[in-house]
Amino acid sequence: MPPEAPSGRQQRMPRWLPRAMVLALALIACFQLGSWAFHQLTGLLINILIAFFLALAVEPAVSRMAHHGMRRGAATGLVFLGVIVVGAGFITLLGSMLAGQIVDMVEDFPKYLDSVISWINTTFHTELSRVEIQDSLVHSDWLQKYVQNSASGVLDVSAQVLGGLFRILTILLFSFYFAADGPRLRRALCSVLPPAKQAEVLRAWEIAVDKTGGYLYSRGLMALISGVAHYILFVFLDIPYAPALAVWVGVISQFIPTIGTYLAGALPMLIAFTVDPWYALWVLIFVVVYQQFENYLLQPKLTAKTVDIHPAVAFGSVVAGTALLGAVGALIAIPAVATMQAFLGAYVKRYDVTDDPRVHGHRRRGGPPLARLRKALRGEPTGTPVDQAAAETQDGQGPAAGTSDDRA
Repeated sequence: MPPEAPSGRQQRMPRWLPRAMVLALALIACFQLGSWAFHQLTGLLINILIAFFLALAVEPAVSRMAHHGMRRGAATGLVFLGVIVVGAGFITLLGSMLAGQIVDMVEDFPKYLDSVISWINTTFHTELSRVEIQDSLVHSDWLQKYVQNSASGVLDVSAQVLGGLFRILTILLFSFYFAADGPRLRRALCSVLPPAKQAEVLRAWEIAVDKTGGYLYSRGLMALISGVAHYILFVFLDIPYAPALAVWVGVISQFIPTIGTYLAGALPMLIAFTVDPWYALWVLIFVVVYQQFENYLLQPKLTAKTVDIHPAVAFGSVVAGTALLGAVGALIAIPAVATMQAFLGAYVKRYDVTDDPRVHGHRRRGGPPLARLRKALRGEPTGTPVDQAAAETQDGQGPAAGTSDDRA
């Protein structure tokens, strides 16, 4: 007999399947929309993150001024005004110094070029001429292409400058609101959490304020010490623009992690080279020596109570922050890791460490093969104390080789 045709109830689609398909499509659409919005708002989120850490950095000063009766808004405005004035003064001083130095270098460039050409002709017995070199450079194809690209990229540079100014204003505005309305922000955050979680959030907030502020203040103190030390060197070598160069070295070497020291030392070396090439060598030696003094003596003492993290952890955090957020991540990586380490340290149970010599880096005697080899070459017994006792027992010379009555 032919198989029976399926009934209408068996051919009907399950009721839950259309709803599941609509729900799946809705979830996919929401994910795509959220991913698109996140990529579009990445710049704004990074600016808010920078503003939050900047607000944490100025929180101690604002809280101290508010404790003495000043309104938080006025205190925050006064602190930010001081930061803006100091930053604008540094940029103006550095810009004037660079402008004057560039003009001097351009005016003296023919003299430097003549000295270099004379040295090359004397050393390698060539017949180079400055006029021929200048003509070849002026009429070269790469120089003409560079000039054309520079002329066409003026609008791009202007757009980048305007975008940078807008970003700075955005960061300052958000950081002002975070610092001025800090108590209100904490109350709003704690209002949606149970009491136990509120205590943890407030404790984490306090740790973040302490670590971020301590990091910036310790870096500021080290920048002051570095600037004074380099200023003495520049004055001793009679290098021009010594105050501006000292400020440059102090700020750049401390607030740009890892490579800041070398970036800071490049400009003084260049300017010292225009005075005397040997001066550039002395500046390089001083920068390297001072960096070692700062890493092993100065920095551990200043940051022991503020940002107490291992140098390897600090370097790894800077590399990770750079990979995630670029230069911004490099700047906020160390205080963020210090905050996380201090917060998690309260929840990690610790025990007393044993007095085993291996804890202090000492190895047990008689264990290493090299020690046994040395004893064998000197004709001494090479076994461990347990092996020697066993050998003495077998020979009947040890304390265990007595009679049965003695052992009893």
